[in-house]
Amino acid sequence: MLVDVGKVNVDAKGATKRFVFVLLEDFTLLCFAAAVESLRIANRMAEKNLYDWVLAGEGGETICCSAGAEFKLDMDLEELKRDDVVMICGGINVQAATTKKILNWVRREARRGLVVGGLCTAAHTVAKAGLLDGKKATIHWENQDSFIEEFDEVELTKSVFVIDGNRMTTAGGTSSIDLMLKLIADDHGEKLANAVADQLIYSSIRTDQDTQRLSVPTRIGVRHPKLSQVIQMMENNIEEPVSPSILAKDVGMSTRQLERLFRRYLNRSPKRYYMELRLQKARNLLMQTDMTVINVALACGFASPSHFSKCYRSHYNTTPYRERGAQSTRLSV
Repeated sequence: MLVDVGKVNVDAKGATKRFVFVLLEDFTLLCFAAAVESLRIANRMAEKNLYDWVLAGEGGETICCSAGAEFKLDMDLEELKRDDVVMICGGINVQAATTKKILNWVRREARRGLVVGGLCTAAHTVAKAGLLDGKKATIHWENQDSFIEEFDEVELTKSVFVIDGNRMTTAGGTSSIDLMLKLIADDHGEKLANAVADQLIYSSIRTDQDTQRLSVPTRIGVRHPKLSQVIQMMENNIEEPVSPSILAKDVGMSTRQLERLFRRYLNRSPKRYYMELRLQKARNLLMQTDMTVINVALACGFASPSHFSKCYRSHYNTTPYRERGAQSTRLSV
């Protein structure tokens, strides 16, 4: 038996708004699908063609997402209509996928006044084109370290999505839904946006004030306020590490108490946990940027390349130089 979900009456002003989804090689399927499905459901709930979309990409033929599925493109990187909305969809290896042809094309379209957005890691592409200079933006948390190092003219936030003028960015995953619900609400009202969220079984709509990562207690699986506070301070002080004694003093406990706390809940010392955080950031920078190994070491609080290399090898069973070389080989295949 079919259930009538009910039409949402909207005042559809003007022409159908067209979104041009530019798919980069190895784009993330979820962020793209979440955006398109939000538009499709908006049309269905309104019983009007409020939105239309086409798939574009370099070459204009086919392209693969990171999950291996192949998509047939509707068009190459052609001149668009002035009221089109460009949504670039990124994923893994976004640096390699951001080609000169794509950069030149998106700069040209931006000069013509088009709205340009970057879903998931595509904020890197939009920033590389110089379109986020002096603006706020966001990107998937895994890419934030490398983004900060490369684009110092951009005010990077940890928000789920950011709209700054005619530029939009999202943090990836389901954050595409949040952005689209915001755009739908702006275009046609909250009632339609809420109806779309209901169809998506999306019960908690986030705004641009919500942050993308889980809280420290949720991430580590431990709800201890002082432990969470110390870990947050560690995460905020990677380049200039703070000694365990100072961390302990800042949360009102002795160094010995802090040691016991980490051993009990995380099965490692504060020093070891801090080192792992720094090495994790170092690995992100090695994999996602062209920074020299020496500069990566300094950015992660290591006084010398030799000490950095020793610690890195102990943790990852390879050297930073070999890690960089292996990444370059993967990107060139």
